[in-house]
Amino acid sequence: MIRRAEPSDLGAVLRIWLDANLDAHAFIPAEYWQGCRGLVQEMLPQAELYVHQDPAGWIDGFLGLEGNYVAGLFVRQDARSRGVGRELLDCAKAHRTQLSLSVYRKNERAAAFYQREGFVVLAAGVDANTGEPEYTMAWNRLG
Repeated sequence: MIRRAEPSDLGAVLRIWLDANLDAHAFIPAEYWQGCRGLVQEMLPQAELYVHQDPAGWIDGFLGLEGNYVAGLFVRQDARSRGVGRELLDCAKAHRTQLSLSVYRKNERAAAFYQREGFVVLAAGVDANTGEPEYTMAWNRLG
């Protein structure tokens, strides 16, 4: 089930954010993600945030939107490859006619996922915060 996040969800969302970043972005030092935790904790309540709950009611993924920008899509490790990310992205697509996002080039699994979901690479660049190469990708309902 997908629903808008509530203030009481933010602890679980932040744990998923940190764990998923450490797992998916092992090419970036863990200290970077741990150092960003406070800023992310401040920013989460400002985003349009959707959470996915498993059948037992536990949050196993979330998606954050800032306008048409997908600021983050993260799924708990034990819930990956079960359609959670696709459901969250479908929710965002239902609320928008176009979406954009950035994804690290080394995160090949995520880049391939977004391409399967209809996103195309618009540009290649470098993330100013980490120095890592990234893609800017976009999706448009009209194709």
